[in-house]
Amino acid sequence: MNIFRLVGDLCHLASILLLLLKLRASKNASGISLKTQELFLAVFVCRYLDLFTTFYSVYNSVMKVLYIALTALIIHMMRAQSPIRGTYDASQDTFLHVKYAVAPCAALAALTMLVQGFDVRDLFWNFSIYLEAIAIVPQLIVLQRYREVENLTGHYIFFLGAYRALYILNWIYRSFHERGYKHHYVVYFAGIVQTALYVDFFYYYAISKYRGGKFSLPS
Repeated sequence: MNIFRLVGDLCHLASILLLLLKLRASKNASGISLKTQELFLAVFVCRYLDLFTTFYSVYNSVMKVLYIALTALIIHMMRAQSPIRGTYDASQDTFLHVKYAVAPCAALAALTMLVQGFDVRDLFWNFSIYLEAIAIVPQLIVLQRYREVENLTGHYIFFLGAYRALYILNWIYRSFHERGYKHHYVVYFAGIVQTALYVDFFYYYAISKYRGGKFSLPS
């Protein structure tokens, strides 16, 4: 464990908690993409299958369970909990996530297995890596349509992007300081793609904080 991974994990957890806070405090799911949350739940479930087979540490297990449980709770709140479910606008959350995210990432994971050698758990793990890289896309589309971003929603996406950026620093740090560290180019490629998707958002987020006004995205 190094400082970049630790802070990255805490940013990831903070992003989920901020989204929960927004839903509980405002009782409003406006501007939130349910499809992004469903994609992230698929990411966590597929990646953390080792919860049932391998124990690394209490910290590792607790963080994995929290990611799955809290994301499932967010989905439940948006789908079934009144009055929150009545504020979710499905007409703005129209990205076909199964067709344009799940299916291509599954195909890419299968293709990766043809190169690396087939293993069921590795197949799900690679699928989760590819899917996480683009899971934020439905959320970014929703924000682009709403244009004005609520503070807690903006903070949620900022911390989510910060988590991935810190993990890139974690990989760089480990490559220089961890003896026997093995490079994983699938992870590197997906992480860079995922971070790049946040660049435009980070720019307007920083501008809004500097000027002290409302956070709005351009049309």
